[in-house]
Amino acid sequence: MDAVGYVWNYGVVFLVVLTVLVFVHELGHYWVARRNGVRVEVFSIGFGPELFGFNDRAGTRWKFSAIPLGGYVKMFGDADAASRPDFRLDDLPPEERARSFYHQSLGSRAAIVAAGPAANFAFAIVALALLFTVYGQPFTAPVIEEVNPDGAAAEAGLLSGDRVLSIDGQTIERFEDITQLVVQYPGRPLALVVQRDGAEVPLTVTPRSVEVEDRFGNTHTIGRIGVLRGADEFKKRDPLSAVWYAGKETLSLTLGTLKAVGQMISGTRGTDELGGPLRIAQMSGEVAQTGFVALVWFVAILSINLGLINLFPIPMLDGGHLLFYGIEAVRGRPLGERAQEYGFRIGLALVLTLMVFATWNDLVHLRVVQFFVDVLS
Repeated sequence: MDAVGYVWNYGVVFLVVLTVLVFVHELGHYWVARRNGVRVEVFSIGFGPELFGFNDRAGTRWKFSAIPLGGYVKMFGDADAASRPDFRLDDLPPEERARSFYHQSLGSRAAIVAAGPAANFAFAIVALALLFTVYGQPFTAPVIEEVNPDGAAAEAGLLSGDRVLSIDGQTIERFEDITQLVVQYPGRPLALVVQRDGAEVPLTVTPRSVEVEDRFGNTHTIGRIGVLRGADEFKKRDPLSAVWYAGKETLSLTLGTLKAVGQMISGTRGTDELGGPLRIAQMSGEVAQTGFVALVWFVAILSINLGLINLFPIPMLDGGHLLFYGIEAVRGRPLGERAQEYGFRIGLALVLTLMVFATWNDLVHLRVVQFFVDVLS
């Protein structure tokens, strides 16, 4: 691939995907802020010096900035792009303070902050619902086509033709539901109920731990039970049911991400899977080459992850602001200026540390580190 093709397949696609997700997130903050009478001073895609922009009739500066790795909405009352409070606002006249973010009610401030992540989740649901309506939802009946005689399923007594009804109490509608559950629990016994010859049969299967490498070169430990399914199908949904199934898919992806994060924290899952902008750029380009449907799925997953990460209770992120508001609700008054300042400093340190760690993982994954080791050795 020549340089132009590489930049197009990876850089441009990545920037388009990131711009869409950032715009959706910040639009959530902007829309709810405006509905609550807050004056929005800046809506920026990217950070740093402005490249170009315009002012709307409400006085908001809409702009693209030089560093395209994120974005922000700066409201009247924010001291900076990180939305730290400007405590000098107390000296303003009442009519001006009424348009300040920090002089809104606690409920309004919480709604404005939560609107960004909520917009990301809503966007994922809409994107998936459109896919399920136009192209169809991947759907395969939860019927076992073939059982590996040396696998965990055969050991548990599963037979070809069994229809899986539930796993650990969770109703199974598609074979894809079986896969999503099994891969998450390597080595853990799972209680199954299958339908066989018209009767319900309870079984217990323990997925075997298997290391696999995905198409992006990441190694994962997953569970497998050794069964094959029938041919893949795509079931088109009407618009209303498409939204319902898209919501269920979004919830499933969210819970799967939380479970993966929990496993990383507990040490049962490697942290080498954490990727930064370089890995996302690579994945964006490669997924885009496989087709439009795959790219929409990828964007929906990234949107869910962006919304979820922003809800983590870390100062600087939306979840950190919500944490402060929760403390304010309990205390009956906000934290002091110094406490909030320390909180934002700690949050900034955590976010920067995570970014550095993720970028290091990217460099190792892309073999950049190994390249320099070879050159210098």
